[in-house]
Amino acid sequence: MIEKSGQEPCFYRLVDSPEDGPQTVDSLPSAAGPWSPDAQHGGPPAALLGRAVERLAAASFGAVHVGRFTMELLGPVPVGRLAVSASVLRPGRSVQLIGAELRDVARDRAVATARAWTFPVSDAGPVPPTPLGHGPSDGTLRPRPTGWHGGYLDAVEWRWITGSVEAPGPGVVWMRPPALVAGEEPSPLQRLLACVDSASGVSAALDVREWGFLNTELTVHVLRPPEGGWICLDAATTLGTGAVGLAGSTAYDERGLVARSAQALLVARR
Repeated sequence: MIEKSGQEPCFYRLVDSPEDGPQTVDSLPSAAGPWSPDAQHGGPPAALLGRAVERLAAASFGAVHVGRFTMELLGPVPVGRLAVSASVLRPGRSVQLIGAELRDVARDRAVATARAWTFPVSDAGPVPPTPLGHGPSDGTLRPRPTGWHGGYLDAVEWRWITGSVEAPGPGVVWMRPPALVAGEEPSPLQRLLACVDSASGVSAALDVREWGFLNTELTVHVLRPPEGGWICLDAATTLGTGAVGLAGSTAYDERGLVARSAQALLVARR
């Protein structure tokens, strides 16, 4: 996990954006996860689905706040051409439920879906955020572990406060992802979703060279949109006696608490 290099400063490039129908994007090598250069890390697809939710919400309801986002991973998301779409599942005056789908264009099959509850935008909440006692400048760099593929890991900036992916146990790290789509400024939600899927890696309890710990889903409850480019994850992974693991994180920006995430992991020896 190193500073940004000559890789693409984004995860996707927009190919087609018709007025009616799904948008099409090309995935860039920077979206690949640590397991394989051909399969994506969960962060970029989550952010891309969040982007589809936000675009539809803005067109249908105006400005909204996504309070809960759930992604189901139906299989490996290829580093290839994808189609992304969204639909209103439950309209409402105050809250709405929006669904989104990501399809592998080459195989014409869904690879991920999402559902998001949207809430009214408001800055009049009763509890102000409390800053953490540290920031990105307090973190340190850690080298990417031998045997881990680059892609996403090299595209994101990492500043470690405690732990590392090679030290089993909880970890705390500040992350700054690149742009999601080339030529676009990512929204606060998109930056958050690009990071929180990393909870199982930030708190890696097993060596990725010997074990697979793949998440099947991601659930994020968002208190408020993050501010600034950096997201801090305070993450922990819990393992059991079987094939199920649980990874969770608390996410912060430099003002304080932003969100909490949870993931169910498939744990299997490689």
